[in-house]
Amino acid sequence: MREAGSLRGRLLRRLALMLGGLLLIASLSSYWNAREAADTAYDRTLLASARAIADGLYENDGRLKADVPYVALDVFAYDSAGRIFYQVNDPDGKLVSGYEHLPPPPPGTQRTDDYPALARFYDAEYEGVGVRVVSLLQPVSEPRLNGIAEIRVAETESARERLARGLLVDSLWRLVLLVVAALVLVWLAVSASLQPLNKLRLAVEEREADDLRPLPEVAVQRELRPLVDALNQFTERLRGLFQRQADFIADASHELRTPLAALKARVELGLREQDPAIWRSTLEEAAQNTDRLTHLANQLLSLARIESGARAIAEGGAERIELGQLARELGMALAPLAHARGIALALEAEDQAWVMGEPTLLNELLCNLVDNALAHTPKGGNVILRVCSPAVLEVEDDGSGIPPEERDKVFQRFYRRNVQSRGAGLGLAIVGEICRAHQAEISLHDGDVGGLKVRVSFPPA
Repeated sequence: MREAGSLRGRLLRRLALMLGGLLLIASLSSYWNAREAADTAYDRTLLASARAIADGLYENDGRLKADVPYVALDVFAYDSAGRIFYQVNDPDGKLVSGYEHLPPPPPGTQRTDDYPALARFYDAEYEGVGVRVVSLLQPVSEPRLNGIAEIRVAETESARERLARGLLVDSLWRLVLLVVAALVLVWLAVSASLQPLNKLRLAVEEREADDLRPLPEVAVQRELRPLVDALNQFTERLRGLFQRQADFIADASHELRTPLAALKARVELGLREQDPAIWRSTLEEAAQNTDRLTHLANQLLSLARIESGARAIAEGGAERIELGQLARELGMALAPLAHARGIALALEAEDQAWVMGEPTLLNELLCNLVDNALAHTPKGGNVILRVCSPAVLEVEDDGSGIPPEERDKVFQRFYRRNVQSRGAGLGLAIVGEICRAHQAEISLHDGDVGGLKVRVSFPPA
């Protein structure tokens, strides 16, 4: 399994990216808020200066004069590093006092609603620098002069920028501290949350190689409980597999020991005889015992082969197989054996039945079912191999059958209904293991005309 890195580090990286994005958005928002706050503060100061200048307007010989108080421009001296400009125009638009060519309001500039004054705020450029300007309209009502004068006060934007940057830096410091604190708290929380998982890891590491008990009941989070349950289920299946292998080895050793000992004893007894007829009889019995041992060994190998076949199926190595074709090939192969025993072997396969499986194992299943039916059908009897849709296989005979109370036992390894039987009691056990590997259901029923009907239902492909 490829390592995907640290869960803690991955979580922190993702959290850092999300917090970084939020920090960027918050920085932009903070800057605009700070700039808006600076504009509001300095616009109020600009308007106050314009009003102070407006208070100094007077009429002299029918002409407008301006007495600009020093305090009107001095309010910027304490908090501004920029330059201040002003301009006073009479009702005819002629310059009365101040700087020439101070930009007028652009067409369409709306009067502000924030202050009770005929004032308009706008941004402009003066002498190559950006300035913020307020244009205040001041009514003039004198005996020899009536109209509306205009006072313009402008300030370079450096002070506003400095204030906005100061507010932004102050906000960013707080945000960065919050982000760092959040990351530290998340690190501590994740570390604390992973402690049960570390305890579980230590419990697994400290186990012996053959210890397949369920994992200890440790307090884990709800999200980790399915993982613990899945590991326990896997361990239970693994323990069952090892137990079946151990039982198989023990049973196989027992089943092989007795016929081998009998074969050796019979051969040794024949060697002590001098009569050629006894020698021949001994050799014939030895040959029969060897045939039974060969059959038993082949069945044991089949059981061992089922495990590898089941793994191949689980790993995606199954093939799409048509049961009817498989049954025809096997029927043709076993027809001579059935004929020699005087048994009629018939095949019924009207519709196609496709399954996903391992060809060798499925052939072994069919061979064991038919061979078992032939072995328990008397001479002159019938064996029917039937394939039904969607994916059902049946083998029916008119032999002695199996009593209902023994039908669950016949799938056990080395179980024989008749202790005098020449078989090893592995035929149906092999069939059951193959069905389990293919996730198929096997059941035993009474035949239509007596005997036994074995039905295997596969998941359709």
